[in-house]
Amino acid sequence: MSDTGSPSNRTETQVILVRYWASAREAAGTDTESLAVDGPVTLLDLVRRLADDHAGTRLPQVLEACSVLVGDRPVKSLDPATVVVQPGESVEFLPPFAGG
Repeated sequence: MSDTGSPSNRTETQVILVRYWASAREAAGTDTESLAVDGPVTLLDLVRRLADDHAGTRLPQVLEACSVLVGDRPVKSLDPATVVVQPGESVEFLPPFAGG
C-alpha cells in the first residue's frame, strides 16, 4: 500500500507576511500581503519576487530606498543575498520618513 498521502510526503505551503509602510504601501496598493513559500528564502529573492509581482508599478524603486526589518531585526545594512527569511516570519519595508 502506498503512503503518498501521509503528511511527511506532502509539501506544505507556508507564508511570509510582508508589510508595507507609507509610500511603499501606496506603491504596492496594499499594506500587507502573504507570500507563499516552500521553505526559507533570501531577502534578495523575496525582493525580486515582490518586484516581479508588482511589475509596472514604482514599488521596485521604492523597495530599494526602504529600511527593512525581518521580524524585529533591522537588516538594511546587510547583504540581502545572505539574509535568510524563514516561513512564518514577517518582513517590513519602511521608506525614509521626512520630518521628525
